[in-house]
Parts: sequence; C-alpha cells; structure tokens
Amino acid sequence: MKKRSTERRLFQYALQFKKRIIIGVVCLMIATALELAGPLIAKTIIDEHIVGIEGTWYEVEDNNDRNTVEYEDKNYKRSDRILAEEEIVATNTILQIGREYYLIEGETPLQGERSVDGNVITITTPTDDLTYTGKKISLTDIYSFFKPEQRPILMLLGLYVGLLLIAGIFQFYKTFMLQKASNQIVKKMRNDIFEHTQRIPINYYVDQPAGKIVARITNDTEAIRDLYERVLSIIVTSAIYMVGIFVALFILDAKLAVWFLILVPLIIVWMKFYKAFGTKYNKVIRSTISDINGKINEAIQGMTIIQAFRREEKTKEEFEVLNNRHFTYQRKLVKLSALTSYNLVTVFRNIAFVAFIWYFGSQSLDLTSIISIGMLYAIVDLLTRLFEPVNDIVNQLPLLEQARVAGGRVFDLIDLDGEDVVHEKINRYEGNIKFDHVSFAYNDEDYVLKDISLNVKAGETVAFVGHTGSGKSSIMNLLFRFYDPQKGTITIDGNDTMQWSRQQVRSHMGIVLQDPFLFSGSIITNVTMNDPKISRERAIEALRTVGADRFIEKLPKKYDEKVTEGGSTYSLGERQLISFARALAFDPAILILDEATANIDTETETVIQNALEVLKQGRTTLVIAHRLSTIQQANTIFVLEHGKIIEQGNHEQLITEKGTYYQMYKMQQGISQKAV
Repeated sequence: MKKRSTERRLFQYALQFKKRIIIGVVCLMIATALELAGPLIAKTIIDEHIVGIEGTWYEVEDNNDRNTVEYEDKNYKRSDRILAEEEIVATNTILQIGREYYLIEGETPLQGERSVDGNVITITTPTDDLTYTGKKISLTDIYSFFKPEQRPILMLLGLYVGLLLIAGIFQFYKTFMLQKASNQIVKKMRNDIFEHTQRIPINYYVDQPAGKIVARITNDTEAIRDLYERVLSIIVTSAIYMVGIFVALFILDAKLAVWFLILVPLIIVWMKFYKAFGTKYNKVIRSTISDINGKINEAIQGMTIIQAFRREEKTKEEFEVLNNRHFTYQRKLVKLSALTSYNLVTVFRNIAFVAFIWYFGSQSLDLTSIISIGMLYAIVDLLTRLFEPVNDIVNQLPLLEQARVAGGRVFDLIDLDGEDVVHEKINRYEGNIKFDHVSFAYNDEDYVLKDISLNVKAGETVAFVGHTGSGKSSIMNLLFRFYDPQKGTITIDGNDTMQWSRQQVRSHMGIVLQDPFLFSGSIITNVTMNDPKISRERAIEALRTVGADRFIEKLPKKYDEKVTEGGSTYSLGERQLISFARALAFDPAILILDEATANIDTETETVIQNALEVLKQGRTTLVIAHRLSTIQQANTIFVLEHGKIIEQGNHEQLITEKGTYYQMYKMQQGISQKAV
C-alpha cells in the first residue's frame, strides 16, 4: 500500500474538525474584506472630498441645499452635485496652483502643467499652451468650498471605524474558532498516538529508549500544535489577506495588479527552496532532541550508578556530543532562515516600490494621465499591506518545516503494526495450562525456548528453575502473550491463546515481578489500579492479607499515603507487599511470580510466604524461583537449561534423582550454611 504523505495526513486530521475551521475561515474572509475597505474609503475621501473641490463649479440661482457654496454674493455648486431641475447661470473652474486656489470663468482642462503670473494662469498641455484669467480665492473664502465636504468625510470615516469594529468581532471569532480547532486536532492526535502505543508489541519498547518515545508524544506533537494553532492560521490569514489586496489592486489598477502577481510564484519557489534544506536539517534536529531526551532519562534513572562509578565526566561528554550536533544543525537552520526571511522580503519590497515608482513615473511624462493623489495613497497603502502577509508567511517557514518533520515522526510511530485492544469479556477460566512443542526466539533466529511441552493442572503450583538465560522468563512472557511463539501452541483450558486477544488472555491473570513497579498516586490506587470493580475495602483487605498493614498503619495518611514514580520512597520489600496485594485484589485464575522473593530479606520473606499460601488458594500459580527453599512445596518443578526442560518432578523426586536440581540445591544449602 502506498504511504500517504505527511501533509495529506495532517490535512486529514484537520478535516475531522472542518466545521470550526470553515467558520473561522469565513470569519477571516469577512474581516479581511472589511479591513481592506480602508484604502478604498481613503481614496474616496482624498479624491472626492479633500482635493475634489478642484474642478468644474456651476453658478446657480438658489442656495437650496448643503452642497451649495456662497461666495461673493453668488451661489456655486460642484458639477457632480447639480440636480436635474437646477438652472445653471454660469460655468467656472477652480484650480489649485501650489498652495493657492483660483476661480476661473469658463471650463478649463484639469490636466497639464500649471503656472501663474498675477491673475494670468497658463496651462501647458502636450499640444498647446492655454492662458486664462483667474481670481485668487483667499484662505478664508476657500474654507467655504471645503465646508460641504466635512459631512461626507465624517460619514466615511465613521463608516470605516464601524467596519473596523465589525472586523474586530469577526477577527475574534476567527481566532477563537481556529485556535479551538487546532487544540482539538492535537488533542485527538495525542490520544491516537498514546492509544496506539498500547497496541504496539512489547518488543518495540525493548529496542527503543523511553525518552525517544516520550519525545514523539510530547515534543513532536507540540510542534504539530504550533502548526495548527499558529502556522496554518497565519498562512491562511495571510493568503486570504493577499487575495483581498489583489482584488483591491485590480479594482484600482488592473495592469499594476497583474505585475505584482509575480510575487505568488516567487513565494512558491521560495517555500520549495526552504523545504529542500529545512526538512533535512529539521530531521536531524528532531532526531537529536529524541536522543537527548533518551540520554537525560537514562542518566536520571541511573544517577546512582553514574555517581557510584564516577562516570559523571563520561556521561557529560556523551551528552555534549548530542548537544553539539543539535547546536550545529540548529545554526544551519538559523542561517537558512536568515537568508530566506526578513532580509529577502525587504529586498522584494524595495524592488516592488522601485517598479511602482517607475510605472507611475513613466506615466507622468504624459501630462494627460497623471495619477490622482487619492489613487496614489490607496495603491501605496495596499502595497505596504501586501508585504505584511508575505513577511508573515516567510517567518512561518521554519515552524512549518519543523511541524512537517515532527508529523512524519509521529506518523512513523502510528504506522507501526499494532493490534486492536479487545476487552470483550470471557468467562473466568479454571487455569489448566498446556505448552505443546513450543519454540520461541526474540529475533526469529536464536531460539531461547526449544520444543517445550508441559502441562499444569488448575489449582497447582509449579516452579521453573534454571541458570540465567535458561528461558524461565520467556515462558512467562509467552503465557502472558507479551510475545507469541514461532512454533507450537499454548492453551488455557483447551483454548488456544492465539484465538483470544492479548487483553482477554490477561484478563484472569496476575503477575508479581522481581522488581515491582508502583505508579504515582496513593497506596490504594496502586492496588486498585483505578479499576472501579476493585473497591477500597477490597484493596485494604488485600493489603492486610499479605501483611502490608504492618508498615502502612505507621504512615501519616496510612492507606492514602502518597506514592511517587516507581515507589522509590518505599523499600523493595514494602513495594513487593503492595504488588502482592494488587495481584490478590484482582483475584486472578493464574498467578505468575517472577522471582518475587529473590531480593527480599528473611523477615519479609516469611511474611510474604504466609501471604502466598493465601494467595495460591483456588488458582494456578507459576513461580520463577531463585531461592529453591521457597518452592519445595510446589506440585511440579521444571528445570530448564538452554531453552529445554531437562528435569521435572516435585522436590523430593528431583533430590532423589541427584541431577541438576540436586546440584543447585546442594550449592545453595552450602552457601546458606557458610553464611550461618
């Protein structure tokens, strides 16, 4: 099956919350349109109301509305405001020359170079020099001609302020909807990846440092959160803003807008260039961050050993290698960003303004096509605004590439083959276990179990002994379905365990490890595992049954005493007792003890042995034993060597045979007697 691209999969995650994203984008488009009305309104104010008094004015009979200006006992009205029924007495023109205004009888051209000598006004056009007699309008009188413009100017400014306020509301909802959608996307992604980690086979975690996996769930998804929350929001905002600006430019000057469309392919090429190098650098950076997390996690977990063996300097050197690699590639990324970010945008902006000046400067050579001040202001405003989103897009490229690489790493983990978690209940089995010619290898080549066949009846206690590497723990791993055998079958009550899900197989099993693990929380929650089926009373009863109440009752909060990560504030024996209580509270049909008493002191072992007698009642118990003195009452003892069962029987039978078990027992007895 063809692997889907990271971009496509990130987009598909976004589609799951498309309703909010669409609403946010619609709000963005409305807000952008309202904001971009500004330059068009400004053009109207400048051209039609501020400099708009220059032009043709008609003398009329009556002063019948607010658009009529009274000057020297005559009434004047702009040509574009004459009503159909009004009678025109005479035609006049108002021209601005320098900072002065002149009233000329008759209609004169408005384009051309102007000069004045006394009352004689000369207008130079490409074809002729035209001379007119005009009258200078005083500063006080010219105010009368501006007075009708005050009201429309205030109305337009009020309209613009109103549009900005409405745009602000839409901007708020745009930000709110897009941010909410972004956080929901990442929330779902984190849930998906964490849920998938529980479906991945256990051997993956054997090969991978915990810190590297944690980095993918936390650091990499955080980078993706930046993508949805900031990067895409800014890029989409900027893209829509640019579209709005180009629409406004096409309204004002289509030819100029076409020229500036060259920016679009430039940005695309720009992004491709950055992607080519940014992806390569970011892959090394993200991988190195994972290695750094792994190294830190390992150092913290093993700090006692590091300090005991004086390995602080060596550990620091190993960390510095990773840190220097991260620094080197981060520096390369900074150089790339510096090359392709603000500086390059500034160059493009300056070139654009040079082109703008040349475009209109060349037109000014033709005196008939001089641009209006309002048009000039509007276009300059739009060009200034155009490079703001360009700059915003470019500044997001580092985060965009970082998120793409992080997304690839997250999806690599999600793509690992996993199994569905099936919690469908099965009836409690009795605990009859059968291994039928089972062979198993962790790497599909070097078999650690070779043709193992054994039967355990319900309610029996059996033990597995043997030297390190003989395969004792592998048998338990297969029974628990942490791994599956390459050959043979394992059945419980005649049911092939492969026909059940891993969760169903384990649903009536309990395990106590040599080094028990406690979770952050309280003693009670470590027994109940927050399972609603296990009541507080049942958990306390289990703790009392295994003898844990001896030390718990002395604690300030007793059964609600806090447990830190790993239970490091409790002794190994205390942790083991809590672990036994956990197994007892869940009342398993099959109980596995993986060298549970190997590191326990003699006094605690006595307590645990008494608890075990209660724990074993009514269930099948499999014991991996280190101390042979703890398994003498087992129904059957299996002796393993190099992955094969070489002896089996009860304690007395194996002693009588004087084989490997006998030698191991005599050796431990000898050591014990010497110790005494």
